[in-house]
This record gives sequence, C-alpha cells and structure tokens, in this order.
Amino acid sequence: MATETVESDMSVGLALVFAALAAVGAGFMLVGGSQSAMAWGFAVAMVAATLSVVAVQVYDS
Repeated sequence: MATETVESDMSVGLALVFAALAAVGAGFMLVGGSQSAMAWGFAVAMVAATLSVVAVQVYDS
C-alpha cells in the first residue's frame, strides 16, 4: 500500500505576508507624522511579526 503525504506551503506564504505587513508598520514607525502614528506603526509591526512566527509554528509540517 502506498501512502500519500500532503504538504502545504501555507506557513511560508503566511509568514511572508505578515513579514511584509511588519515592514509596512516599521515604515510608519519611521515616517509617521506624529508620535501617535509612529506608535500605531510599532503596534502593527509587532502584531504582524508575532503572527508571522505563529503561522510558521501552526502550519509547520
């Protein structure tokens, strides 16, 4: 009997999407017009980076 394995690149794809979102947040951190905008950029970058790591861990095969 042959066994099949199904592999997904979901972890890589989600990690790249969240890494791009983290880069956008870091960009807002650098060029934000106010301290509040910079803080929101930092928050977006941190949440996206966390979700990137979580995606790799959840979909790791």
